[in-house]
Amino acid sequence: MARIALTTTLIILLNILIGCQTYDSGKGQLMPAQTTAAPVITEKTTGEVDIVEQVVVNRQAYRRSLELLVQHYAKTGNNMKLEWAEKELNGLDTMPKYKYIVEAERYESNLKAGTPIPEADSLYQEALQLHKKAEQLVVVKDNDLLRLALDKYDQVIRKHPSSDKIDDAAFKAGEIYDYFKDYTIALLYYRRTYQWDPETIYPARFRAAFILDKRLHRRAEALELYQQALEKEGKQYLDWRQFTEKRIRELQKLEEGSP
Repeated sequence: MARIALTTTLIILLNILIGCQTYDSGKGQLMPAQTTAAPVITEKTTGEVDIVEQVVVNRQAYRRSLELLVQHYAKTGNNMKLEWAEKELNGLDTMPKYKYIVEAERYESNLKAGTPIPEADSLYQEALQLHKKAEQLVVVKDNDLLRLALDKYDQVIRKHPSSDKIDDAAFKAGEIYDYFKDYTIALLYYRRTYQWDPETIYPARFRAAFILDKRLHRRAEALELYQQALEKEGKQYLDWRQFTEKRIRELQKLEEGSP
């Protein structure tokens, strides 16, 4: 009798637990993990820029389609499918999405910053304002505003590659990538700064050498660039000069194998 009572109790508890679960979770409607959809790529989309642009178009179309589904199910009162569509749309918002295109990669070192262009000046000022606003709080920076500023700096380079602001935009973009710890990209932007304007007012060689040295541990390259930085930028940036002179001695000892 006791065994029957215990069994009955367990069955009741199990039913209660099952009853507490959410019905129509949609798990059976999820796409299989191994499903491969045919890519929407035309014959002309052969280069990186073309493919990335196609990705952007497809993202936008995907979002719009999900928004239409949400509207449709809300209108028809199909709450089960409305919940699925909203979950998928929310997932799209939280999914990391990358730009892939790095403007400093697209434009080689032979660009020359030299021509004053009002549109470029205006765009650069917009980027600066966003950059400053993002850094108003000393401890915590607004990452979204920094990314918006970064996009503006990149627009200066992309839309006005002959402007005298491309080296300024490159250095400021390098600072943001440096902050985000994207050191390889930051290094590239710093290099573009002094390649596009060898007489740049920014400590771009110092910054590039520091990344090579301390972040990427490519010390032979760093030593050479530190030496160039002293020659080109040392008079303007005394703090960097003092650090660099000491670091050059340390790196030279390491190369010589001295203790």
